[in-house]
Amino acid sequence: MNPQKRREIFERLRAANPDPRSELAYRNPFELLVAVVLSAQATDKGVNKATARLFPVASTPAAFVKLGVEGLIPYISSIGLFNTKAKNLVALSGLLVAHHHGHVPRDRESLEKLPGVGRKTANVVLNVAFGEPTIAVDTHIFRVANRTRLAVGRDPATVERRLLKFTPEEFRPNAHHWLILHGRYVCVARTPKCPQCVIADLCEYPSKTRSLPGVAPADLPLDPRAGTPRRKTARRAQK
Repeated sequence: MNPQKRREIFERLRAANPDPRSELAYRNPFELLVAVVLSAQATDKGVNKATARLFPVASTPAAFVKLGVEGLIPYISSIGLFNTKAKNLVALSGLLVAHHHGHVPRDRESLEKLPGVGRKTANVVLNVAFGEPTIAVDTHIFRVANRTRLAVGRDPATVERRLLKFTPEEFRPNAHHWLILHGRYVCVARTPKCPQCVIADLCEYPSKTRSLPGVAPADLPLDPRAGTPRRKTARRAQK
């Protein structure tokens, strides 16, 4: 894929969503860190349900240490791997209190020393909480990058490295959000919604979906988040 096409892809994603935001609910860097740790092999929706109960009770490292593993588990038991995540969250909270004055560090090395925090989690925190131009490659971004040919790679580390290399600087701060939302709502795993995709003509995926079951061409493009035709939404609003 040439640089001009890459730029056009990001320009269109920006035009469609000028101010992208994480779908995880949080109020400060620590709550974001907790939510991202919990989101491993879990949906953002499921994490938000759990943290809606948890954060009013404990929203600081000191509060998590006081709550302890057994006290934390009831709040996150609906999330996969909750036992391991509870242990990691209490342990990392203790380290934040002991070594970082209860604050989430702003550097990758310190973040990745925390239990349960790998490169992907560190990238999300650095980008979302602190505005660093990092790109966290999860399953959605890995799929979109390879399908579109934005950044081809056999593993997340390679895709991340190539995305950082090939993404124009002005788009890097929001590239993570645009790509993950595109993968979550449009370029989905089983049947990508190519007919509603704003970058379909730029994408180099050879097996594009030609039509969407139960959707008439006249009803396109769809709203990626709602999954409903924009035209019908507009007509309902006029009634």
